[in-house]
Amino acid sequence: MREFGYQKAADVSVAVALLDADPEARFLGGGTNLVDLMKTGVERPARLVDVRELPLNRIETTEDGGLRIGATVTNTDLAVHPEVRRRYPALAQAVLAGASGQLRNMATVGGNLLQRTRCGYFTDVTKACNKRVPGSGCPAIEGEHHNHAILGTSQHCVATHPSDMGVALTAFDAVVSYETVDGPGELPLADFYLPVSDTPHRETALPPGALITGVTLPPTPVAANSRYRKVRERASYAFAIGSIAAALDIQDGVVRDVRLAFGAVASRPWRARVAEQMLTGAPAEAVSFAAAADAELAAARPLAHNAYKVRLMHNLVAAVLTEMVQEVAR
Repeated sequence: MREFGYQKAADVSVAVALLDADPEARFLGGGTNLVDLMKTGVERPARLVDVRELPLNRIETTEDGGLRIGATVTNTDLAVHPEVRRRYPALAQAVLAGASGQLRNMATVGGNLLQRTRCGYFTDVTKACNKRVPGSGCPAIEGEHHNHAILGTSQHCVATHPSDMGVALTAFDAVVSYETVDGPGELPLADFYLPVSDTPHRETALPPGALITGVTLPPTPVAANSRYRKVRERASYAFAIGSIAAALDIQDGVVRDVRLAFGAVASRPWRARVAEQMLTGAPAEAVSFAAAADAELAAARPLAHNAYKVRLMHNLVAAVLTEMVQEVAR
């Protein structure tokens, strides 16, 4: 591990100034991803700017009835917050599914959104990886890729984004707030993650040196009837091979509103807008759910060993939405 400096930031303006003055510095929250990458040599910061004690650890109701979640709120505090569980239950479920209690106690909301792929080629510095070393190649395409992406890929990268929390936040139109030396800014989560294209090393649209200060969830009535379902290769905590955040509002047997986002199938949380559009106004029944899933997954481009994800996601959409309909009918 490269030797590095360490400094606690007294306030947000100090934190962004420190990073602006040192391009090789990194912000440190819980460190559950960054420190692991430092140990393997993937990340080699010259300095860590500790932001954990900044006053960004509150969850508050916004004036319009949404929720504002501070960037240093821990995953544990987010998952157990009564307003999150009542108004956005899929978000609480996603956080609880994401990691063990020990990790949730350390991991922060801002850090969760910025965590990097767990692709084995990315985390092994002896291997080529366009995300780590631009232009070096993507050996996963011809190599080990059974847990890699099927949507939004390119010839330059087929890695997946590992966040569970991000999937639920994507379904509910979250907005990311940040601070730079030039002042504050906002990014809808739909625009936060960049498409892979030919620059997979550029993962987010954040300006250089930006510090995430919070995430805002707009008032979303349909989110109160939502759930998160995660499929993994073992029952203990593991990264998803496929997941879904779903919210459903039914009136007189017809879908009045629906939100769908997929995880572990793309380089970013995947908002299933094609499926949402097909389902809105359609009968709330299995045939509609299956057709919407197929329409969304028509864009999938699986590789030799991950085509199972197409059927997996089809089944997840159909099963989760059907269960939600059955619960409403009880």
